[in-house]
Formats: sequence, structure tokens, C-alpha cells
Amino acid sequence: MHKATILFNPNSGPRGKKRDAELNHAIGIIQSAGVRTELTVCCSSQEATDNARCAVADGSDTVFACGGDGTIHDVIQGLAGTPVALAILPFGTANALAHDLKIPLRPSAAAQAAVAGNRQNKINVRRIPLGRIEFENFHGKPAARYFTVAAGVGVDAHLFYKLTAELKNRSGMAAYYLKSWQLWATYDMRRFEVEYANGSGHRQQASLTELLAVRIRFFGNILRELVPGASLDRTDLRAVMCRTASRNAYLQYVAGRLLGRSWEIDGIDLVSCSEVVCRLPEKTEADASERRVYVEADGELLGRLPARMTVQPDALSLVVPSVG
Repeated sequence: MHKATILFNPNSGPRGKKRDAELNHAIGIIQSAGVRTELTVCCSSQEATDNARCAVADGSDTVFACGGDGTIHDVIQGLAGTPVALAILPFGTANALAHDLKIPLRPSAAAQAAVAGNRQNKINVRRIPLGRIEFENFHGKPAARYFTVAAGVGVDAHLFYKLTAELKNRSGMAAYYLKSWQLWATYDMRRFEVEYANGSGHRQQASLTELLAVRIRFFGNILRELVPGASLDRTDLRAVMCRTASRNAYLQYVAGRLLGRSWEIDGIDLVSCSEVVCRLPEKTEADASERRVYVEADGELLGRLPARMTVQPDALSLVVPSVG
């Protein structure tokens, strides 16, 4: 690691002098390891992506994403397919990817872990595939995004449509989760059609109320292993497919994962697939606004159906803590 661009999202996580001091401390640690740094404040999703692309063009070998999973999501759009490595300074609320990679959650400690061994040229870089989702954006145009944590269609994406980051930052996670629960309890389970291919290429079809394709094993906090078998190293998607509209089935599944238990629940399937295509039912009597089914990735609301999920191999380099 010789030249690093540090992209900081001031809207991520708690704000205040303590956060600013922690950022300055982390930057000092990176610089003390002999790394030339340039700090850029990114106030929007597009700015984070554009500045990541500029960092690649300007010859940075590493980009530090300073924020949460949403910030990382924006940065990888500019790094995917390049040799420039992503390093993470967790400043977000959930920090699911940092949990999965066992990156220290204190940014200064994460900085120390990222540059440890820099003088001995022993930086630990891991090359991984990325999830990729194609969808219709809110302007009715086709679009595509890469993702590291998860991509969802249905219930969870509807919650992101209704909730805002401002609520989470202003009222805290407890109020955010309470509002999520209220919305989930009253959500009209809208069905959509799915066609997916397993590892052998065999294609299957299903009618679902929720699809969640997961790329990480551990989410951290109380929600740890949501989807058994999920991993950043997999070249396929590990997905939860909900054929049922039963809220009790949803609760049973989540409760099982919270308790670390795996039990079969009627209407909920765990599948491994190389491709998933999601569409609205061909015949519906509801008006267009009621037929909308939303799409999210890494906790960011993206658009609506139709959508297609795949995995892009050999797509991203990650700076991770050394083992041992």
C-alpha cells in the first residue's frame, strides 16, 4: 500500500466531534505506515462512486471507504473489475461487511489492522466475486449495481422504500426497528414470479413474496448467520426464497437464525443458484402503483422489478486483517 484515497461519508452513523477525532486518528495511523493519503468528503451516493473511479484513474492502489455498508456499496461501483483494493473504516450503524471480515469496529483499530505489515509488504488482500443485480430504476430505465452483503426483492425492499436514513440517525436503531416492525406487520404481501438456475444449470420456477440473496456469513450483533452456507468467496448466490405469505413463517425463520438453529419451515426454501430472474405476474387486476415490487442491495433502495441477479467472478480486492 503506497497511495490511498480516503472517501468519507459525513452522513453515515453518529455525528459529532468524537467521530471527527476518530477519523483524524485513523488517517494519522495510515500515514504513519508510509502511505500517501488524500481525503475526500462524499455527500451523496453518486459522489462516492465518482470519486472511487477518480481514485482508480489517479493511480491509488487502495481506497478506504469510511462509512457503513451503504457507503461501501457506492464505492465498489467504482472499484469493481479493477486491481485497486477496498479497505474499510467502519463509521456506519450496522457495519455488516466489517463484522463478516472481522475488521475492528473502531475506525482507528481498523486502520491499524489495514496497514499492519505495510513496511514488510505483507498487506493481506483477498480477491472476491461480487453479486450483481440488474433492475429498473425509478425513472423506468434499466440499471445495474454490484453488491457485497445482500440483495432483496419484496418485503425487505418495501421497508427501505418506506423508511429513511434520517429516521435511523435521528431516532436511533431502536426507533428504526420499531417502525420497521410496524410496517412489516401491515405490509400486503405482493407476489412476484422467479426463475432460477442451480449449479447444474437446471432451471426452476416459483411464486414468491420475498427473495433475499446473501453474500456474507455473519451480520454481527444479534443477527449472525442469516443464511447458512453464504460466503463472500462463493461464485453463486445463496438465497432465501419465501413462497408463503405467512408472517408466522417469517418469524420462525428469523427466530431460528437468532437462536443458531436450522429447522425446516413450510414455504421457505434455502437454495444455491447461479442466476435469479424476478418478474411481476403477467396477469394482475391491481393498478400499476399497487403492483410495484421494490429491489434493494446492501440496504440501499435501488428500484423495482423486473430484476436479475448473478455473480461476477474475480471482481474486487479487499484489504482484510491478517489471520493469526
